[in-house]
Amino acid sequence: MSGQANPDPLHLQRAGTLQLQALPLALYVHWPWCVRKCPYCDFNSHAAPQQGAPMRAYLHALRADLEAALPLVWGRTVHSVFMGGGTPSLAEPELIAEWLSYLRATLRLAPNAEITLEANPGTFETQRFADYVQAGVTRLSIGVQSFNNQALSQLGRVHNAAQAHAALQEAARVAPTFNLDLMYALPGQDLAACRQDVAEALAHAPPHVSIYQLTIEPNTLFAARPPQLPNDDTAYAMLDAITDATQAAGLGRYEVSAYAKPGHTCWHNTNYWTFGDYLGIGAGAHSKLSFAHRVLRQVRLREPALYMQGATRGQAVAKQHEVNRRDLAFEYMLGALRLKDGVSLTTFTERTGLPTSAIRPALEQAQARGLLVQEGDHLRPSAKGFDFLSDLQAMFLPPESATVE
Repeated sequence: MSGQANPDPLHLQRAGTLQLQALPLALYVHWPWCVRKCPYCDFNSHAAPQQGAPMRAYLHALRADLEAALPLVWGRTVHSVFMGGGTPSLAEPELIAEWLSYLRATLRLAPNAEITLEANPGTFETQRFADYVQAGVTRLSIGVQSFNNQALSQLGRVHNAAQAHAALQEAARVAPTFNLDLMYALPGQDLAACRQDVAEALAHAPPHVSIYQLTIEPNTLFAARPPQLPNDDTAYAMLDAITDATQAAGLGRYEVSAYAKPGHTCWHNTNYWTFGDYLGIGAGAHSKLSFAHRVLRQVRLREPALYMQGATRGQAVAKQHEVNRRDLAFEYMLGALRLKDGVSLTTFTERTGLPTSAIRPALEQAQARGLLVQEGDHLRPSAKGFDFLSDLQAMFLPPESATVE
């Protein structure tokens, strides 16, 4: 697949029916390499070459990609930078320092910008996390997934429990804040084993925990050879145990899969969930950018070598489209309803350009089924709605007969 150039910003500013407010902006940077591909992973990640990933050449491509996209975000303040993957912590701290220095010189980066780096315990060295923080990283996100060595082996992880504990101890020591990624409903896992994983995680007093149920995704090794997973009743019991344990540890569940202490919610992810803007660069990265009268979505070339070739020519985009007016309400609610405290109708109008009448029938249906609570201008999922989130979100799908802009 050959890449495309970014569209003309003047064309994106042409007149239209939507009236959109200026939105907060984030930057996502994708690093596509891992030590090896995990059997459950459907992210754009690739095993690093034996001689080591070509990080320097990839950094050059990232710069070219960003510079080609600058006219789309020129003058806007960037409030967060999220380096995800893949395994960004395969990059040497010196390379991350160079990259962040370049971003500060190129973008209007907010003085208090949240700068997250995803890291795996299998790539951990004692001084490495401190060096990342010295480079400007303000938040480490540690991909632990489990503290059970058998489970880690089944998940294809390259670290063991001892390495996970060591990495978390170092993150707690050197980072301003950190996140711990955990999974549940693992192959062969029972409720007692889940409780043990959560207890070991919370013993590190993490300011933020992301906890995901293992699901079988298409085009993964697990999809081809599915493992035996706990049944739905057991998975629900695990989630109840997780919610109780995190609450007792002072972590509030603010999103379906995210728990945080006060002051430690993830700004970058909350911006996604509330339909803020984000520029995504790197192999396979997604962007969502708003202009005065329209919303643009982009996807970068996915395969790293093709991406690097395209980016250096100013053609890193694989596909792009302006979001149809009929789809905006669903795209907004898909993220916003993940938040336990919900969102305001005012924010809905500001970020979609649509009147609240556009979602009124769906709001009434959701309230009638006990899935949604409206208190004045504010919407939030009920406890039942949180448990049946997919059903609630689907109510905001556009009707098939709706007119496409």
